[in-house]
Amino acid sequence: MMGIAAVYGGSAQHHRSLTEPKYRRWLDRLIYLPELPDDPLDGVAALLIPERLHLGFLHRAAPRVLALLERGGTVVAFGEQPRPYLPGVRWEHRPTNFWWWREPGGRSGLVVTRPDYSLFRYLTERDVTWHFHGVLRPPAGAEVVIASEDGGAIFYDDTVSTNGRLIVTTLDPMFHFGGYFMPATERFLDGFFPWLAALLDDGPPRRAVP
Repeated sequence: MMGIAAVYGGSAQHHRSLTEPKYRRWLDRLIYLPELPDDPLDGVAALLIPERLHLGFLHRAAPRVLALLERGGTVVAFGEQPRPYLPGVRWEHRPTNFWWWREPGGRSGLVVTRPDYSLFRYLTERDVTWHFHGVLRPPAGAEVVIASEDGGAIFYDDTVSTNGRLIVTTLDPMFHFGGYFMPATERFLDGFFPWLAALLDDGPPRRAVP
């Protein structure tokens, strides 16, 4: 089975993030966003959807993405979700504090709620901390891994809404790594790709027998 495919929207930021050799080697295929609505995603085990893509194309592609999830596939979505197209996703905007670390006693507002989650075998809390633009309200049963201090979800893992695994985070590492700033985002991607590959090696999420 094919491994990981990623959606490419054509921006300079995504081009750098998806073609950087140390990340490209984890990707079996890049799918140009305008072609995603007609792509059957045959053989794709996991689909990575970067942040800041054209929402019109994503909405048109939603049936393809949902079909992948219902086949037991994994979908990872980065960034803001102001007009959700994925099952169970609910978005709330938050003002962004880009310069919290320059404030005396400044805090990012981000909290790791599940330090035992497998992602943290590859990353530390420092590696997932830069800023966020909003929070998510996950469906019941989804596992919140990173949250905001006011209780919104920043990163969650949903294995209950479909037959597959939907991982959604408001973090936006590809835009910032691709834009040559925000060093934490490079550390994030350095750990994220091997973690995702290992997650696929572990097989589909296990479900409780009713």
